[in-house]
Amino acid sequence: MKVVTISTVDELVNAVGNQAIEVIRVKGKIIESPSLNLSPGQQLLGEGDSMIKFKRGIDGIKVSRDNKIEGLTFIVEPSCRAILNRPDVDSLGTLSLKSVKTIGQIQLLATGSVRSGHVIAQNVEVIEADTRELQDRPKGFGVYVLQGAFTLWNQQTDSNVTITAHLTGLRAGSNEKPVQGSGIFVSGAGDVGGRLEVDMLETGEIHSNGGIKQGTPDVISGGVFVVYGAHVKKVVNNGSVTTYGVNDMVLDNWGMVNEWMAEKRITSHGPSGIGFVNFSEIGTLRILSDIETYGIGARGFNLYNGSLKYAEFKRIVTHANAAVGIQVSRPLGTLVVHEDIETFGGEGESLVKGVITQLSADGLSVKEGGKIDKVEIGGRIVTNGQNVRSLHVQGEINAMTVKGGIFSNGSGSKAVLIENGIVPLNGIKIYEQSAK
Repeated sequence: MKVVTISTVDELVNAVGNQAIEVIRVKGKIIESPSLNLSPGQQLLGEGDSMIKFKRGIDGIKVSRDNKIEGLTFIVEPSCRAILNRPDVDSLGTLSLKSVKTIGQIQLLATGSVRSGHVIAQNVEVIEADTRELQDRPKGFGVYVLQGAFTLWNQQTDSNVTITAHLTGLRAGSNEKPVQGSGIFVSGAGDVGGRLEVDMLETGEIHSNGGIKQGTPDVISGGVFVVYGAHVKKVVNNGSVTTYGVNDMVLDNWGMVNEWMAEKRITSHGPSGIGFVNFSEIGTLRILSDIETYGIGARGFNLYNGSLKYAEFKRIVTHANAAVGIQVSRPLGTLVVHEDIETFGGEGESLVKGVITQLSADGLSVKEGGKIDKVEIGGRIVTNGQNVRSLHVQGEINAMTVKGGIFSNGSGSKAVLIENGIVPLNGIKIYEQSAK
């Protein structure tokens, strides 16, 4: 194995261009690098606090097949790609990114000739990125999705093409500087087409802002987004996930997820930014910290489509008009909330499947077509706004306990409104402002 250590731009360019060199060790900080193309099998390894800064307006390093990048920081302009892959090889082989930081997007696509590959990403941080102008976006449910600061996307239309991945320690943005666009984005080609199989998707802290204009009905982003055609065995959010803008979902699923667990806070600051929204298939969902939203129409949790067997939450709080606490439109097995569901808003507008829709900030809303086998609330269901319902059922609840009671504190509001079916409320304390 031929190994070289380099510390200048010229040495770097020469080493990358020499296919006989298998391992390139980067020592120190290199600036004004041109774009680089790794040959199949080449490794690029950093020693100490090593960094490569590229010339303005260009992409950074392009991987091919069986490449390994470890211990390096790559810097391009935020709207450029710091790491991307070549479309003219038949396979990514095993592509490994470990202890890598970037300013600029990491974009890995199965397109062109790429028909297989396995991606390992471990301890990877996108410090800053801007994907808002990228027009290549998945579309479903009436909306387009902005690509992520970290994007892994199988775009092949052939359903026989499968890309696999193991992704741990992914981080994006900061409170001071969220990434622009989505945060972490994994996708297949669609409901029909190439698949993405991920055994583990584990994230650290994520901060994202889609930069979507107020009133835009057909574009969304997500802090962590599992898009269609992706099957993830386990998603774990070990760090807090926060979104800041219009139509910025915090956690969103269009794919298939066996188990999704979030251990830290889920926070949305922008209008129509839902804490967790599901449009497809999830086995078990556990949110072990608070979901809290602040924008108009920013619901806490939505089961819009697909199915969900078990959903567990610590506490859900929304603060604005049209911000429903929990909205269920499809069958759900068991719903557990250990503490309170609480809303503070009244009526307003929110984005629903690509349409701006009038909603009320109800506490727990079961829509027509929604059915919950068992509801267990350890605290209260509380609404504080005007003309809302704490429990609003147009579908069905088969069994229900609310240990702290159901409260409506706003004028014109109802604690319970059952429009269809029978909801067992025996032993549940119900309190309305008007009853004072």
